[in-house]
Amino acid sequence: MTIKDLVGTYTIEGRNQDQEQQSYKGLLTLSLDNTNRIVAKWLIGNTQEQHGTGFFKNNILVVNFNYANDNQIFKGVVVYQCLTKDLLDGFWSEKHGNPLYLGSERCYRAETHKETLH
Repeated sequence: MTIKDLVGTYTIEGRNQDQEQQSYKGLLTLSLDNTNRIVAKWLIGNTQEQHGTGFFKNNILVVNFNYANDNQIFKGVVVYQCLTKDLLDGFWSEKHGNPLYLGSERCYRAETHKETLH
């Protein structure tokens, strides 16, 4: 698998980094910049945008991300194991998140996973 194989849109199903592990759904769009680094954009629950950049090696994708909420900037990192070019399995942590927990995300290429987002 190459970095170019990952370019596209994915539906995501995730759980937050807290004791409740509240679930969420959204979209992840992966593209490449002019230096072949990953550019990521998440849309969580149709309202929250997150952005990141990352790199890919040995079927592992690592993305540093950030987003604004209530006039604060939150930062974190997500690590995806690229099981196939259509399925990414990941975990994530935010800088000020609860260190006792990790968030999780599973990403399905949108063209192959038809499900309504709520």
